[in-house]
Formats: sequence, C-alpha cells, structure tokens
Amino acid sequence: MIIITIIQDLAYNMYRGLPLAGWLGIITYISLIATASVMVLTRKGIYRFSFKTHKNLARLTIVLATIHFIFAISVYI
Repeated sequence: MIIITIIQDLAYNMYRGLPLAGWLGIITYISLIATASVMVLTRKGIYRFSFKTHKNLARLTIVLATIHFIFAISVYI
C-alpha cells in the first residue's frame, strides 16, 4: 500500500502547472509521433533512418506509455 501512495505522490506532483502524469502523457505522444515519422520519412525516401532507430523509438514509446499508464491508474487503486 505504501508503494501505491509513493506512486500517487510522484505522479501528481505539479511541475509548471501540470502533474508529472500529464507531462509524461505529452512526452509519450511526441515519442509516438516521432516513431511514426521515422518510418514515414524513410518509406517516402525523404530521409533515411535505419530500422534500428525506429525500433528503439518504439521501445521508448512503450516504456513511456507504461509508466504513464501506471501513474494515471494509481489514483483509482
């Protein structure tokens, strides 16, 4: 139970007017757009990225989304 309280306190600390969970949501969305953009730019031949770059961005997005989910759901536990 103490871990949930720590997560809640961390998730809802205010930074520049938004809780950390909100900022993490914004960063996750930007990471998702970057991941998709890497593949679109590569497929259209505008700029060439390696598949490794796309895969690493996808992994980062999944980690950020998971942490964001845990922070957001912590208020309901």
